[in-house]
Amino acid sequence: MNEARIYGRGMSFPPRVGANGRVEWSEGAANVRESIRVLLMTEPKERVGLPDFGGGLGRLLFEPNTAATWQSIRDGIERALARWEPRVRVETVDVDGDAADAAAATATITYRLIATGIRERVSVRVALGA
Repeated sequence: MNEARIYGRGMSFPPRVGANGRVEWSEGAANVRESIRVLLMTEPKERVGLPDFGGGLGRLLFEPNTAATWQSIRDGIERALARWEPRVRVETVDVDGDAADAAAATATITYRLIATGIRERVSVRVALGA
């Protein structure tokens, strides 16, 4: 199976240069995982050509680290992925306080890749107020 053909290929995120001096690319399931991170950390109106694109998690920066805020994070993630990432079907979005940082939460998204049914997981740290 050629995952690059199924899921696509794009510049790695964060951008990096390989040992050969060229820009690194990601493909397949790794490309989907990186795309999810980019989507969730992008603010709406940040992309000129796609002003509605983004998860908008940055707007929660000064919100308290509470269950109500975690629900807002969960809702935003589910909405963004449903709209902008057709390669996945979200199974769960779990949000909890970050044990190492009282001013952050961690969202763990479990999803299935549509084309293959493979289950994947990605975590995203969301900065919040204290």
